[in-house]
Amino acid sequence: MTPERLAMITELKRHLEGLQAKGIVSVHASLGELTVIARRDEITTLLSFLRDDSQCRFETLVDICGCDYPMEAERFEVVYHLLSMRLNQRLRVKIRTDEQTAVPSAVQVFPVANWYEREAFDMYGILFSGHPDLRRILTDYGFEGYPLRKDFPLTGHVEVRYDDAAKRVVYEPVKLVQEYRNFDFLSPWEGMQAVIPGDEKSGEAKS
Repeated sequence: MTPERLAMITELKRHLEGLQAKGIVSVHASLGELTVIARRDEITTLLSFLRDDSQCRFETLVDICGCDYPMEAERFEVVYHLLSMRLNQRLRVKIRTDEQTAVPSAVQVFPVANWYEREAFDMYGILFSGHPDLRRILTDYGFEGYPLRKDFPLTGHVEVRYDDAAKRVVYEPVKLVQEYRNFDFLSPWEGMQAVIPGDEKSGEAKS
């Protein structure tokens, strides 16, 4: 990291550490980027400030994602990735919530948050209050559970396929049918007995 870059990060960190009134709890620097730990209920106030403040100018919301820590009371971490193209800076903002407590929607601050929040809801079940259309965006209608939670079954609950006889999409319990596969649990150097197409040519070359 260049001295100029380090100075920019240090100055921004000092600026953000004085903003407890805007909902910031703490600020950490690592690998050339800053991470802000914020209070959940003040997230929209903080995002608005980070967007408009002359020393921040984080005018681009790159992504909103979730993390699941099921053993903790507030199991979900909601992470906002911000970019300032004017100042060439990145910022990560984190808040915590649980399964019942909704996070204030950021759609009014960054309209692009609409789809990001729907994805976090679809994958984790994180609720966002004030969202204009909080429904699933990636999984199918009637999908059971939230796929990115740590306690979601690895094989899922049901599978979807088109039934040509019924002429419609049907839902069935997951079946792991693998008769077509030939498993060889021995060492790959010793146990492979199958003849790979083309191997017969190597024998012909030796003779």
